[in-house]
Amino acid sequence: MSQNLSQEPQFDTQLLESIKIVLCQTSHPGNIGATARAMKTMGLSQLVLVNPKDFPSEEASVRSSGALDVLDSAVVVDTIEEALADCRLIIGTSSRNRALPWPLIEPREMGQIIREQPEARPVAIVFGRESTGLLNEELQLCHYHVNIPANPQYMSLNLAAAVQLIAYEIRIASKVESSQDVYAVEDYSDANLNDLDKESEQLASFEDVDGLYNHLESTMKQTEFYNPAQPKLLPARIRRILAKAHLNKGEVNILRGFLSSMDKYIKRQIKGQ
Repeated sequence: MSQNLSQEPQFDTQLLESIKIVLCQTSHPGNIGATARAMKTMGLSQLVLVNPKDFPSEEASVRSSGALDVLDSAVVVDTIEEALADCRLIIGTSSRNRALPWPLIEPREMGQIIREQPEARPVAIVFGRESTGLLNEELQLCHYHVNIPANPQYMSLNLAAAVQLIAYEIRIASKVESSQDVYAVEDYSDANLNDLDKESEQLASFEDVDGLYNHLESTMKQTEFYNPAQPKLLPARIRRILAKAHLNKGEVNILRGFLSSMDKYIKRQIKGQ
C-alpha cells in the first residue's frame, strides 16, 4: 500500500490554545495588528496587551490582515502581573546580556520545553517595548529568557517578526507525529491521589509564586535581612531562585506557612519586650 504523502500534518490544539502572547507597552498599533496576524498563521489565539499606547486602533485592524478575531478577543491589562497571574511557565524575550545571568534558551529549545512539560501550562511568552524591550524587573518574573540568534552585526528585529519566529517554533513543537504525541495534563496525575493532593502537586501559577515572594520580602524586612533602601541584587537573586525551583502549589503553601509562623514569632517577641 502506497503512503499518502499529501496527508496534512496534525497539531496539538491543546498546546496551541495554552499559549499567551504578552506584549508590554506597545507603542505602535500597527505592531499589535501584525502580531495578531503572525499569531493566527501559526494557530495561536491568546493575545494579552499590557498598557498599550493606542488600542483599539484602526491601524491595528488593517495590519492584522483578517486576524480580527485575535484582536477582538485580546485582553488589555494595566500591569504585567495581571497578564501573568494564571500562568505556570513564563518565558521572556531578550536580546541583551544581563548583569544577573538567567536560564537562557533558544526558540527551538523553548518549543521542546513547552511540548514536554504539559503540566506547566498555561504558558506566557512575553515581548517588550519596540525600542527598549523588557525591563530587568519584568525579565526577573520569567522562568527562562529566550534569545533569537540573529546576526550579531544587525540584530534589529521587528516586534511582529520576533513574534512570528517564536510562534513558528511553538507550532513546530505542537506537531503530532502519532496519537501518543498529544499530551494531556491530567495524564501526569497519579490516579491514586485525591483531588486535594492533585491540586497540591500542580505547578504553582505566577500569582502563587509572586505572593510567596512578596511574603518573603515582608518577612526579610521584619528580620532586617533586607534593606529596601539598599536592595543591591537581592530581590533579583531571590526571584531567580524561585524561578529555578519551579515550585508546585503544595511547596508554596509550606513555605508561606513557615513564613507565617516566623511573622507570628516576631510579633510575640515584640510584645514581650
